[in-house]
Amino acid sequence: MLDDLWYKNAIVYCLDVKTFMDSNGDGVGDFEGLSRRLGYLAGLGVTALWLLPFHPSPMRDNGYDITDFYGVHPSLGTLGDFVDFTHEARKHGIRVMMDLVVNHTSNQHPWFKEAESNPRSRYRDWYIWSKKKPRDADQGMVFPGVQKTTWTWSPAARAYYFHRFYKFQPDLNTSHPQVWTEIQRIVGFWLELGVSGFRMDAVPFVIQREGARGSHPEQYRMLRDLRMFLQWRTGDAILLAEANVPPSHDLDYFGDDGDRMHMLFNFLVNQHAFLALATADARPLVQALEKTRVTEELSQWAHFMRNNDELDLGRLDEEQRQRVFEEFGPEKKMQLYDRGIRRRLAPMFAGDRRRLELAYSLMFTLPGTPVLRYGDEIGMGEDLSLKERSAIRTPMQWSTEPQAGFSTAKKTVLPVISEGPYGYERVNVADQKTDPGSLLNWTERIIRARKECPEIGWGQWRVLETHSPHVLALRYDWRNNGVVILHNLDAKSHAVTFGAGSADAKVLMNLLSGDHSRANGRGQHQLELEGYGYRWYRVGGLDYILKRSR
Repeated sequence: MLDDLWYKNAIVYCLDVKTFMDSNGDGVGDFEGLSRRLGYLAGLGVTALWLLPFHPSPMRDNGYDITDFYGVHPSLGTLGDFVDFTHEARKHGIRVMMDLVVNHTSNQHPWFKEAESNPRSRYRDWYIWSKKKPRDADQGMVFPGVQKTTWTWSPAARAYYFHRFYKFQPDLNTSHPQVWTEIQRIVGFWLELGVSGFRMDAVPFVIQREGARGSHPEQYRMLRDLRMFLQWRTGDAILLAEANVPPSHDLDYFGDDGDRMHMLFNFLVNQHAFLALATADARPLVQALEKTRVTEELSQWAHFMRNNDELDLGRLDEEQRQRVFEEFGPEKKMQLYDRGIRRRLAPMFAGDRRRLELAYSLMFTLPGTPVLRYGDEIGMGEDLSLKERSAIRTPMQWSTEPQAGFSTAKKTVLPVISEGPYGYERVNVADQKTDPGSLLNWTERIIRARKECPEIGWGQWRVLETHSPHVLALRYDWRNNGVVILHNLDAKSHAVTFGAGSADAKVLMNLLSGDHSRANGRGQHQLELEGYGYRWYRVGGLDYILKRSR
């Protein structure tokens, strides 16, 4: 049992150390630079940091091709720098989560190099081999259009090895007892250095071995075993799973009793949220929310608008996907892998501040825990001249200083966006800090409001009828307190009449302005929502704290 379900009401912020802040002028962000920016993150309201891979790596896949699971990439610092960072984060009230990438290694990892060269090596069976190329070698690629096969010939091993991702990322044989023991050892190592949780990469592939030998039995038991190991080592550490699976499989990852993954990213809701935003129709989003409803108290969804990858639309049908493409990524160069969009949110909305606020208000009020990506709090853009997903991974824009205040180097790890409406001279933290109406200050206020609404993270939710397909109304209840949230997904204003769902809801107190609502004689609230408008209401008066039950 967890000592503290802190993740239920956390504000998670995702960043890549190498593109956040460079402290030594080599053009690459590092842990010392990140430590210097913890005050900014704490001021924003962040309570948990999710760090993308920072291990030693050839960097052919943004650090997801790892050569040492127990180290820090030399350009980012040392293990000592990492420990200093986690210590400073704790002082700022921020927990640290890190990527756990154990589906595969780099083909330069010492394990694989020895496995290739020596058939009698203990590491040989840590990977998946076949003497002949399997018939399905051209199926199951994660990166269609870029990746050609899932089996590649190794001249040194005189055999084919399986790789779900790129050919330089051979899959680990996670059903091998020694491999699973090693994974637990990796988790235990980082827990000792101050980590509070792991975002577990590609979980369906970790537990289901494809290729030469099929699936292993009791595959989901592996998740429960890892959860038990985690809880025994550190009582409040968590696992956040990347598992883009159909809703019928959600419980396989959460566990019937909430005893596997603590949290899952809700890809179905994310994709249908973009469909709803593209069509101004809340109904697809409501359906996705209902399909992914969880009732186990220990289980929690993580909601996001954008992450470090492309916007994956693979769970939409072809017509729906094309509708989102038309609205948010109409040019071929904006699309990726035949299923996604490689853009940041601000340019997807053509810089429309009303729509940006609507999208983030929606994210912060979906049933679960919000995950914000670095730079989105200031409305950063993308660089479509960069390959694949690098377009949305450019350095953080801190100021109007050269290289956006990210580095003093002439050349940075990825080019800083310097031109156009999203160039650093127009979009940066320093300018927005001093502008009361900036997106940054709006984000800080909305995070503060979200922290004061634990009902969203903890409570039971239901959809309220608005009689308009354009307006989504959700009510949350927890410990005798309630909140009602409305979003108008349309560019046009809409008048709605709705019941707030309880006898004590005659008064709805607006949490973001003085625009409160009082029910009419029939107990109905009448409201006009401007185009892309949103409202956060507390049910009853502002004495709700006095009414909260234990």
